[in-house]
Amino acid sequence: MRFFCLLVAALAIVPGAVAQTLEPIRYTLKFPAPQTHYVEVEASVPTEGKPRIEMMMAVWTPGSYLIREYARNVENVKADAGGRPLAMEKSRKNHWAIETGGAARIHFSYRAYCREMATQTCFVEAGFAMLNGAPTFMTLAGSKPRAHEVEVVLPSSWSRVMTGLEGGPLKYSAPDFDTLIDSPIVAGNPAVYEWEIDGKKHYLVNTGEAGIFDGAKAAKDVEKIVLEYRRMFGSLPYSKYVFINMLTEAGGGTEHKNSVLMIGSKWATRYQSDATEAPPAAEGAAPGARRPTYSGWLGLASHEYFHCFNVKRLRPIELGPFDYDNEIYSRSLWVSEGFTSYYGPLAVRRAGLTNRDEFLRTLGTAITQLQSTPGRLVTPVEQASFDAWIKHYRPNENSPNTTISYYTKGEVIGFLLDAKIRKATNGAKSLDDMMKLAYERFGGPRGFTVADFRKTASEIAGQDLGAWFRSALETTDELDYSEALDWFGLRFRDLPARGPAPRVTHGATLTGLVVSQLRRGTPAYDAGLNAGDEIIAVDNFRVTPANFQTRLEAFKPGDTVTLLIARRDELIKIPIKLAASPKTWGRLDVRPDATEEQKAHLRAWLMD
Repeated sequence: MRFFCLLVAALAIVPGAVAQTLEPIRYTLKFPAPQTHYVEVEASVPTEGKPRIEMMMAVWTPGSYLIREYARNVENVKADAGGRPLAMEKSRKNHWAIETGGAARIHFSYRAYCREMATQTCFVEAGFAMLNGAPTFMTLAGSKPRAHEVEVVLPSSWSRVMTGLEGGPLKYSAPDFDTLIDSPIVAGNPAVYEWEIDGKKHYLVNTGEAGIFDGAKAAKDVEKIVLEYRRMFGSLPYSKYVFINMLTEAGGGTEHKNSVLMIGSKWATRYQSDATEAPPAAEGAAPGARRPTYSGWLGLASHEYFHCFNVKRLRPIELGPFDYDNEIYSRSLWVSEGFTSYYGPLAVRRAGLTNRDEFLRTLGTAITQLQSTPGRLVTPVEQASFDAWIKHYRPNENSPNTTISYYTKGEVIGFLLDAKIRKATNGAKSLDDMMKLAYERFGGPRGFTVADFRKTASEIAGQDLGAWFRSALETTDELDYSEALDWFGLRFRDLPARGPAPRVTHGATLTGLVVSQLRRGTPAYDAGLNAGDEIIAVDNFRVTPANFQTRLEAFKPGDTVTLLIARRDELIKIPIKLAASPKTWGRLDVRPDATEEQKAHLRAWLMD
């Protein structure tokens, strides 16, 4: 009896131990007509002798904080036991209740429509399948942890499956549903590049190279990024890692525990940097768009890979265990996403894949974006994190006036905190040391609280940073850049002019001559222009997208002009008082009078 009690106690404290005692759910994925964008899912589900079970599909996916209602793409849901149809009803928007009739296992099947090219969804076409777990797999609602097994049946023209799941080449397993959800799958004919670090396999899996994307070069460079993070943390926390890279002329990335799903362009390796001389986008691209660049792609790979440390292991306490039916709120996404945005391009620079100017340009752009967003004076970054579910993924034309991105402000806070720690310790410690210590302390099942993170930063800095954190995170006080700029010997200088600098501004964001956005404090906002207004004329003279700004240059700041606009087919005249063009933050670069000590601080930071 004593042995039995000890065994039960041991099972209670060993993660995953219960999963070994329960029968697995077994799935088969089929693509009988992939050109129609469907995956067919069949599942063998244990009932544990229950007269009624309930199957559920997640409404969101970890790493992306938005209710996406994946069940909207599901159809033809059926259940049977030994060929005998079972009574079933939809009990919630994403739940199906099934009468088991006493069967030990039931057969459960459905089809899911997959034609949304995003890293949180699924896409199936004639040449490949890109599947995320949340919009693909259903599981037993309210079930204890159990194994989930997956078999993939390929169309005859496809040759390979790649995923972070264990197993292969066509059969895989996950110890629990969380792992299944956290392991995207790509099937088709991808190009696969493999390397090994510390005995651990790494793969770059490219779909859509088309003889254009240089996969061999990309794999070697991603290996350098992985090595940089291993240097920082001291080891790699997985048995294998898979970079799934969909070259489908879209964009995005979502992190997973031992893999990442990225979407990019096959042209990225043709253009090295995102410098001002980068070639323009192809004909038909959105106004202002630029061609995708290789440094941008490397930054995406670096960002998403860093998440295997920061988020997938070192995570806010709220982010697990997951409730896939409801939102999970956190005030710490400025760490999870913001600090990752800081380290993404920094690791690329430290790996020797970009130069100093490219990195400083990227960081300077983030600072400029933050400082030109009126919402920074309205919403603290912790609140922006908490509101991610209703605001970040659902912006409208007024969003810049009401909130800020926890990615952007978190990146800037990471930079300022790094400099603050370095100065406080006279260069002996840095944000690297703080992240490593936090990872060692809170990278396990529990996660960290806001207080844990602030306390760890203060410990590394050797001084109480509580007041600084409260100001940066809980208020809309302006951030102070002077300490960081002084430590590294940096400055903001004006951007080089592209032609004559505009003297006056109306302040509206235009697509052609249609107003797409208005920011508070601009002449257009104060005059009452609306998003959607089309500008027809200035002072009764017709204008075009090509000559509108030139026409305004005939006036000076303080002059009032009358815009003729079309609003819902009605012609309206609106007087607007022009303002002087605002001074931009410019480009972040090294001060010409930087001291040798400041230059040494800069080299230590960038590891030049």
